[in-house]
Amino acid sequence: MIQVGQFNEMEVIRLAVPGAYLDDGKEGILLPNRYVPAGCQTGDKLQAFIYHDSEDRLIATTQKPKLQLDEIGALEVKSTTAHGAFLDWGLMKDLFVPKSQQVRLMRPGGRYLVKVYLDEQTGRLAGTEKFESGLSNEQLTVKEKEAVHLTALRRTDIGYLMIINHRHTGVLHFNEIYRSISEGDSFQGFIKKIYADNRIDVVAGQMGFKRVETESEKILRLLEENNGYLPYYDKSDPDAIYDFFGMSKKTFKMAIGGLYKQRKINLEKTGIRLTGS
Repeated sequence: MIQVGQFNEMEVIRLAVPGAYLDDGKEGILLPNRYVPAGCQTGDKLQAFIYHDSEDRLIATTQKPKLQLDEIGALEVKSTTAHGAFLDWGLMKDLFVPKSQQVRLMRPGGRYLVKVYLDEQTGRLAGTEKFESGLSNEQLTVKEKEAVHLTALRRTDIGYLMIINHRHTGVLHFNEIYRSISEGDSFQGFIKKIYADNRIDVVAGQMGFKRVETESEKILRLLEENNGYLPYYDKSDPDAIYDFFGMSKKTFKMAIGGLYKQRKINLEKTGIRLTGS
């Protein structure tokens, strides 16, 4: 059965002037010539994304959209009308967000966090900002130390509330943040802890000290770009460290401690200095 809004493995049932027709159990769905692989023959099987074209006909593409059905992410508005907004999701036809599905009035050029859903009345794919009620931790599909996809939902008093794999929520605490984060940013992370009530703590990046090693390289680069000296050390204000380095004070202290042990930097009363500078 063909799944609209997702990639489907489909067989080429015939070739025609406009492109290749893929088997949907009926007359076939057109894959336009621009997406037909060179040397394509009847009987070949292709991975195709299915959605509706501007005339509301099902059509296939080999392009990868920025979001698929039931996925959540930040998209930019290309244009608006009295009925809604059209967002760039990487396909020929933009993703429509009805005005009734907007939380804030969308404006051209703006970036908004939306979920792709299938409209029950029209059968077409659309976007909505009203997706939070669908996020749930009642039945978890993740476990501790598992690598996951994270999307920043909003800032809180203790960190950022993150969307996990488009379906759960977890907290990325401020002391675990080592990069600048904005609402809608997506990146890889892992599950740090799952509590008895199914609350989740997450961490960005890789597990273990590899994450700090990357920050150590960043500190060395910034030192080189500033004549070998930076006025930041283990007593510096956490906000000042985050604003300059894009990392938490905890991560900064771990990184400079490692660099000091490797004799790559010297620790001074008011800052850090490259060895030999």
